[in-house]
Amino acid sequence: MTRLLRLLAFAAFLLGSWSQAEHVIVTGGPALRRWENLRVKDDRHDHWWANFVRASTLRMDEIHQAYGADAKLVWIVYQPGYQTRGHEDSRPYTTWISEVAAKNRATLIWVSSGGDLIQAINSRPPQSITTFDFFGHSNRYAFMLDYSNDIMAISIAWLHERDLPRIKASVFARNAYCKSWGCHTAESMSAAWKRATGLPLEGAIGATNYEVVGQGKLPSVSGKWAR
Repeated sequence: MTRLLRLLAFAAFLLGSWSQAEHVIVTGGPALRRWENLRVKDDRHDHWWANFVRASTLRMDEIHQAYGADAKLVWIVYQPGYQTRGHEDSRPYTTWISEVAAKNRATLIWVSSGGDLIQAINSRPPQSITTFDFFGHSNRYAFMLDYSNDIMAISIAWLHERDLPRIKASVFARNAYCKSWGCHTAESMSAAWKRATGLPLEGAIGATNYEVVGQGKLPSVSGKWAR
């Protein structure tokens, strides 16, 4: 009887852990065309406003296939970038994003700064984040929530590797899978992420390419994926 009770308690623990598992997706904002059109053609970014949004929804599809239709999605989106690009394009992008979140049964959290992003991550229940994905502009030292939206070729909102110790490592599940789909992350930030959270962060050595997103594929990398 004692052994049976222990097995039932362990099964309940596993069920509870599974039920609280969350899949966090962070989506940065697009550049404005008014700035990007001033650059030489080969250096222009974000012709399509939804590169990062579409990549995020493709990842949601993957998560549903791997973890089931009831997998809990938490979608953290940099709101100012889509407000300003929506104004530029005369399109209700933030409304559309809210509708996409509802369709995918994702909890949508709007953020406006790197501090907001840290707060949003830290607000998750202990050991709940099972997968973590970032889609957006980045360099080797930071996730850039904003890039070339407020100021040409400049970021005004980011999560720098120096800020990573402010993230609560306790919100991540043991062996959580973390990945950045931005450029150059594995060249420095992945190591800082591991020091801060104890978890590997898969990222790119080299630039990432979002052109394939329109074909229903997740971003590719010019170099290689690494941790």
